Amino acid sequence: MAAAPGSPEHPVESADALASPVRAALRDLVLVLADSKRLLGFRYGSWILGAPELETGIACASMAQDEWGHARLMYALLKDFGDDVERLEHGRGPDEYRSMEVLDREPEAWAGVVALNALADTALSLQLEALRDCCYLPLRQRTEKLLAEEQYHQAHGAAWARRYARTSAGSRQVLCDVFAAELPSLLRWFGDDGANAAAGRTLAQAGVVSVSGDGLRAAFLARVGALLEELGVPSAAAPPDFHDFDEGRRRGPGGPDAETITRVRGDKNRDFLVDA
Repeated sequence: MAAAPGSPEHPVESADALASPVRAALRDLVLVLADSKRLLGFRYGSWILGAPELETGIACASMAQDEWGHARLMYALLKDFGDDVERLEHGRGPDEYRSMEVLDREPEAWAGVVALNALADTALSLQLEALRDCCYLPLRQRTEKLLAEEQYHQAHGAAWARRYARTSAGSRQVLCDVFAAELPSLLRWFGDDGANAAAGRTLAQAGVVSVSGDGLRAAFLARVGALLEELGVPSAAAPPDFHDFDEGRRRGPGGPDAETITRVRGDKNRDFLVDA
């Protein structure tokens, strides 16, 4: 039997060609990725001058540029879903953002940046990997480019984590504590596979993603397992608690701090924007 339009074998070029539940769930996922990459890029950018070494500050600048570029690509896709992209980028408040919870606050120390680099960045890449054969062609076409640029991020995060682990017992413990604090939230971020997990199931059945929920969690733990072991971070975590989890936002209540969103939106510089 020939594959139907909207399958991985016969991807569609327009969001309107997707079934309504699939279109809604995919729109939510694209916005989750766009917001998370925007905030991750902002967190990297905030440490360009605060990194321990000049070379590391340059790496933060490069990774920030990558993530901001990825976010712009994702936001641009949402025009096909009927969204006002200008409002998405410049008109929403903190509670409307769908970024990862671990990005809500500025890291207090360099160890927090390393944890975002090694864990949050990797989680985002794994979600992108699950979109490689996406039945929505515009997203599939962008995925390989984004993943190619992400390879350096993962290597940078792992290298810095191992540097911490080998410097001293005290340094290793500091990073271990940060990793352990962030891990539950990131494992929950991949979503629920339970009875109420309509979005994840819809995307998997439609051929939008190759794996979701528990499959992504297992892949994530396999990807970062050696690093967790080296740091002494327990990876056999309890199953995520989804009682306050918003499936569309991929997070619990709240959002980034207001000052972050003011700066991300560029509120103080809006008067300088001109039409191209």
